[in-house]
Amino acid sequence: MATQRQLRVGEEIRHELASVFMRGDVPWPADFGKTPFITVTEVQVSPDLRNAYAFIMPLGGERVAETVKILNKIAGFFRHDLAKSMKLRYVPVVRFKADTSFDYAENIEKILHDPKVVKDLTEVEKDALSDDADED
Repeated sequence: MATQRQLRVGEEIRHELASVFMRGDVPWPADFGKTPFITVTEVQVSPDLRNAYAFIMPLGGERVAETVKILNKIAGFFRHDLAKSMKLRYVPVVRFKADTSFDYAENIEKILHDPKVVKDLTEVEKDALSDDADED
């Protein structure tokens, strides 16, 4: 369970990273091609605030592994930027990971709409499930 300080620092790092991506300051390699739009979904900080994992997802979920690999290669750039903008004694080392929560949610959605599962639901649950589908 993360402490309040870890959560607060993680959220501040998330905002700073998102701001760097929005400004387009990221030094992408020339051979990478078109600059992707990146969503920073969460940042988890270690208890000693020296390490942080930033969970990211490129727009459309394309080239995720390649994007994560490149971001981890240029992680020093992000740490330097965080050092300029944050008031911390130690700036955490940032490592990037792909956010798999979207895949997990999609898998749960598929399971809930499986005919084998739907037949076991009550009428109220079926109505709620169809209402969710209508909103999409």
